[in-house]
Amino acid sequence: MGFDLFPFSDYWWLYGAFTAFVLFLLFLDLGVFHRKAHVVSIREATAWSAVWIALALLFNYGFYQYALWKFPQDLRLIALPGFDAVAAAKQVGLEFLTGYVVEKSLAVDNIFVFVVVFSYFGVPALYQHRVLFYGILGALIFRAFFIAIGSVLMQYHAVVIIFGVFLLVTGIKMLWMPETKIDPDKNPLIRLFRRIVPVTKEHHGERFFVRENGVLHATPIFIALLFLELTDIVFAVDSVPAIFALTREPLIVFTSNIFAILGLRSMYFMLASAIDKFHLLKYGLAIVLIFVGLKMVWLNSLYDGKFPISLSLGIILGIVAVSVILSLAFPKRTEKM
Repeated sequence: MGFDLFPFSDYWWLYGAFTAFVLFLLFLDLGVFHRKAHVVSIREATAWSAVWIALALLFNYGFYQYALWKFPQDLRLIALPGFDAVAAAKQVGLEFLTGYVVEKSLAVDNIFVFVVVFSYFGVPALYQHRVLFYGILGALIFRAFFIAIGSVLMQYHAVVIIFGVFLLVTGIKMLWMPETKIDPDKNPLIRLFRRIVPVTKEHHGERFFVRENGVLHATPIFIALLFLELTDIVFAVDSVPAIFALTREPLIVFTSNIFAILGLRSMYFMLASAIDKFHLLKYGLAIVLIFVGLKMVWLNSLYDGKFPISLSLGIILGIVAVSVILSLAFPKRTEKM
């Protein structure tokens, strides 16, 4: 499949409707269900995780049904030699599902960062949901920007190869290089921000900015939010090309990516206390990146331009499942004092 199934000029309304739907969900999240700050329990987080996954799967099914209805009516598509509307609809449905699984898996890396950053800045559990809400709102904007750029660049085969090599290198580095300790105070942009805007030493409830002696100060939870936004930009450099390795349709990349991000907060509150138990998942994610990198530089051309998406989904699910099972079967050894 190319970029022709859902051209923006014909499907701009679908992008707009989806964006409006997402904004409505975010309004319900913060304005209704989490209007009052509270500590999110594992039970509540698990329920919300189920809701976000169910919404993604429901959208996936609706998207497939829409394609199944629309493609046979699209004169531009049915004029293509050998075009099979049913097969094309199945293809886009599987591409969305595979992209969602990849993004959901790669999002685990974000959770590791959330745990470290909240601990580093001493963000109370009472206000962590608020920080993550605005962090994910910013992530949605940055992801849309990256996807828009990627949809243009990925039309060039040389760029596809470059991104594929980048994913291969990233995956190999994740396999062999030791984990680096996160130190927000050493981040150059955080240090620059501190020089421009003074930062309070104490928290001021859920406020991001306060005035002290007539001078505007940022609070520690705003610095935590700023660092989370910066790290998400880094993660987007990996995750957006990874989805473009699975599909060339920007609409599928956009929707699957956004749905994965929407469920990130509840996944954090559900897994934060047990994240160390999945210590081998890092290696599984590294192998996933290597696999999608290989798709871009070699496997797609080996299969006449498109590695089977159903096979991709099975391989990715298998890698993630094995890494989780092995993590639980072989717990991480705790260092003796």
